Amino acid sequence: MSIKEGIGCMESEDKDSMVRRVAVIGAGPSGLTSIKSCLEEGLEPVCFESSDDIGGLWKYKEVSEPNRASIYKSLTINISKEMMCYSDFPIPADYPNYMHHSRILQYFRLYAEHFKLLRHIRFQTNVRSVRQRPDFTRSGQWEVVTENREGQEERHIFDAVIVCSGHYSYPYMPLKDFPGIENFEGKVFHSWDYKGPEEFHGKRIVIIGIGNSGGDIAVECSRVAEQVYVSTRRGAWVIRVVSDNGLPVDMKYNTRFVHILFQLLPINILNWIGEGKLNALYDHTMYALKPKHRLFSQIPVINDDLPGKILSGSVVVKPNVREIRGSSVVFEDGSVVEKVDVVAFATGYSYDFPFLPPSIMAKSGHRVGLYKHVFPPSLEHPTLAVVGFIHALGAIMPQAEMQARWVTRVFKGLKKLPSNKAMLKCVENDTKNMEKSYICSKLVPLQVDFVSYMDNIAVTAYQYRLTGPGKWSGARQAIFTQFDRMYQPLKTRQVDDEPGSSVAGRLFKWSVVTILGASAAYYIHLHPPASLLALVSTIKPNRI
Repeated sequence: MSIKEGIGCMESEDKDSMVRRVAVIGAGPSGLTSIKSCLEEGLEPVCFESSDDIGGLWKYKEVSEPNRASIYKSLTINISKEMMCYSDFPIPADYPNYMHHSRILQYFRLYAEHFKLLRHIRFQTNVRSVRQRPDFTRSGQWEVVTENREGQEERHIFDAVIVCSGHYSYPYMPLKDFPGIENFEGKVFHSWDYKGPEEFHGKRIVIIGIGNSGGDIAVECSRVAEQVYVSTRRGAWVIRVVSDNGLPVDMKYNTRFVHILFQLLPINILNWIGEGKLNALYDHTMYALKPKHRLFSQIPVINDDLPGKILSGSVVVKPNVREIRGSSVVFEDGSVVEKVDVVAFATGYSYDFPFLPPSIMAKSGHRVGLYKHVFPPSLEHPTLAVVGFIHALGAIMPQAEMQARWVTRVFKGLKKLPSNKAMLKCVENDTKNMEKSYICSKLVPLQVDFVSYMDNIAVTAYQYRLTGPGKWSGARQAIFTQFDRMYQPLKTRQVDDEPGSSVAGRLFKWSVVTILGASAAYYIHLHPPASLLALVSTIKPNRI
């Protein structure tokens, strides 16, 4: 599918665009691909990056910097390389499938150097404000005020703006929800500030929240701490990065084939199948992990080590915290943990665009009311877009790339958005669908289905480069060789290959088994258990 064919809710082409100079705010993964998309469309991007380097979230720093994303020293991404790369620049085959943050930054450097993006970035430059010019009704232009490292302000005029500032910069610490925390005798911090477990040797730690950060910190600290407790209000489904036959879990399940199953089978059946598979590994009820929501209502926690730590007792799962008394933490079930040294909040992030006019970023439910999560629907001219402000069970890189390719074609006048009224209606419908399909809150308001969203704005990554604007001659070969690149870093010792044990062969077998299993489950759903005997009686034994 090409961009031209796939962008939903679009109207006729309009080639009278006045856009030439584009401000890109942020040089993380979304900003880099936005710069490249501007160049592909003949636009002139200027990227403002507050840090001294590219990478955004993936640029590790020993000390967290205010209003910037922050990661810890050991962080390894939980999305495999073939599912996170940009569509026309595969990650080197010898890179591991799940990469340490230093390797991810290396990949961004290769990408930026290959497409000559660095020359368009102004480092150590903060964006202070983005405002419509007085003649915006006619020109659609923006005034951007920046501040350099010496504190000097500069005013710029741009024809369009792409905001790529991410959504992990403003840690959310709901201290008012935890009576007594102000008198806690130990250390209190947010996961945003966590860098490593070194200072927690022999400590008793309570971690509030069981998302991916909370799970990672619990596992890492449990190796040195006296005891780690994880407090969770809702619980969580926990999946492994290593799937059947050792394949990366997303390469096996976050596929178009599985997406088709979601269109064919009732969601309750899919939840039943998926939850059964997870509980076969470790019963979520027995491990005190079972959440209040179904499997596909929220993005799961991806952690191979957490169940083992729970089984060994070094991590103990507890309910929500009721109050804190001195150095004791009281939970909602009445249990008490005494002599607590550390309370860590893994409670997510608030979303903010402090440099934009509040009126532009109006809310729709818990989410920002952006058309397709990209365009503010109330502007007279579609010359401001947000890229990368989205959350799915999949990497931000290909999603942001898809958004940027669409945005720059709108800027260029090659695509026209629907009317403001139609976009507002679309935002309203999207919000209702999100709330119906997912557990949405003010902390997780951005969730979409990875494949559906990519198709909707129309640009895997590789298959969206086969035809249409921005097509890449290497796309077909990249698709056929993705499992070769997945397998290459694992070939560290020569072993005899058994007949029929190739990756492709196993995937084929798995596909057949999945179809048969899903079909059987659907049959059971449609027929009461009493009729199963009749079904069994129709099965004949094989005869040689």
